[in-house]
Amino acid sequence: MKIRHLFALLASLGLAFGAAADDHGAEEKPSFHASQSVRVSAVVEEINHETREVTLRRADDTLIEIVASEEARNLDQVHPGDIVNAEYIESIDVQVFENDGMEPDAAVAAAIARTEEGEMPGVAAMETAVIAATVEDINLEDNTFKLKMPDGSVNQYTAMNPDNLRRADVGDLVVITMTEAMAITVEEQPAAE
Repeated sequence: MKIRHLFALLASLGLAFGAAADDHGAEEKPSFHASQSVRVSAVVEEINHETREVTLRRADDTLIEIVASEEARNLDQVHPGDIVNAEYIESIDVQVFENDGMEPDAAVAAAIARTEEGEMPGVAAMETAVIAATVEDINLEDNTFKLKMPDGSVNQYTAMNPDNLRRADVGDLVVITMTEAMAITVEEQPAAE
């Protein structure tokens, strides 16, 4: 995940001002949380251990061809009939706070773990980006607001929920946290009964 992708996603969500806010009372600042996940499984149809090319068959009989990267550990353990499970989760959390003098900033943290040598392949990875932007302008008449981003740019957005604009103030800090996580595991072919 890259910061620029995060900005695009935030723009499409309308940030905290555009999304439905958690309703904790009229005095509280806007906030928003959303998440989604996708799980897929496929069966290994063919595998070429030399070229690292793998053909997978999904439940709907769609074939997917991939080339496993050199980082994919233990590929020699995989055989036709084995099951590949993948899960992808992303979440976004946007909160607006009274600002006590903080400037816009951004940080990214990432972690990855792989199975040990000799085990069936598996990997889990997670990346979290935190962006702090400041509210530069709120235009109730036009239903827009401007945020100053960590790179110094000021971007204008249209609020989908005008009530959130009334609950925020110029100078407020908007903290955006986006997390992406992915896990892939391979299970041995089930034994024939």
